Amino acid sequence: MLDKQMGRRSFLKYSAAAAMGVTLAGTSGAATTAEKNKKWYKALKIGMLPKELPDAEKFKLAKRCGFEGIDGIPVSDRSRAEKQAELARNIGVPIHGLVYGWWPPFDAKAEVIKKSLEEMEKALRCANVMGATTVLLVPTKVTETFRYADAYEQSQKHIRRLLPLAKEMGVIIAVENVWNKFLLSPLEFARYIDELESPYARAYFDTGNVIIDGYAQDWIRTLGKRIVKLDLKDFRRKDYKWTNLGDGDVNWPEVCQSLNEVGFEGYMTAELASGDEAYLSDLAKRIDRLMNLN
Repeated sequence: MLDKQMGRRSFLKYSAAAAMGVTLAGTSGAATTAEKNKKWYKALKIGMLPKELPDAEKFKLAKRCGFEGIDGIPVSDRSRAEKQAELARNIGVPIHGLVYGWWPPFDAKAEVIKKSLEEMEKALRCANVMGATTVLLVPTKVTETFRYADAYEQSQKHIRRLLPLAKEMGVIIAVENVWNKFLLSPLEFARYIDELESPYARAYFDTGNVIIDGYAQDWIRTLGKRIVKLDLKDFRRKDYKWTNLGDGDVNWPEVCQSLNEVGFEGYMTAELASGDEAYLSDLAKRIDRLMNLN
């Protein structure tokens, strides 16, 4: 019942945001009719590409392997950020988002917290410059000395401070579910996003991070339109280890079905180890097969 209530309350707000995200996702250049009809785009984290390659060669490799976008990292120099984004767009793998990463527990030193908030502001501005539509944020972590209730209250407080800037920049703060002892159920994650009351605060859902004690399709159906983007990972419970996509316990047919049910449209980004062209090409084919993209 709670899930249905939250869904009704937030449907229009998140439908509008999702529509905005779809429009932005399709602005990487002239699109064919088939491309305009696409709704899911496969991407990878920039760190999965060989570190020794210059940006142009990295992006060409991603394109050759079958990827359609890059989840990048903030770049401090504006000129370099503009050039990197333009290069990626021209090659055909636009930088669709940036990964900021983790905020610290808010019982850390004041200067650490201040620096974290300032860096997130810079990430939002950088995303705007690069044409990225999201900045991925892990909003804090619970520790033995930093209580769950405080993590909830304070992380929301700091996100709210950033929402006016996010709106100004046209960039969504995308909160991700990770192993940080926080936002441990889909109902709580949905409530957390709803309470921020902004289309510029949404969920970046990771399929593998919930598998130890949950099911990706359940989280997807509960989060619904709150989901702006996906990270694709897989995990095997029996061996307690990360696996390649399709080799773990993620129920990919159900993931596809649930994404269709909630009307998800946007980027789904592989987050695995880096590798060579053969490895990345195989990964792209796995995504095609598992997500029925052929």
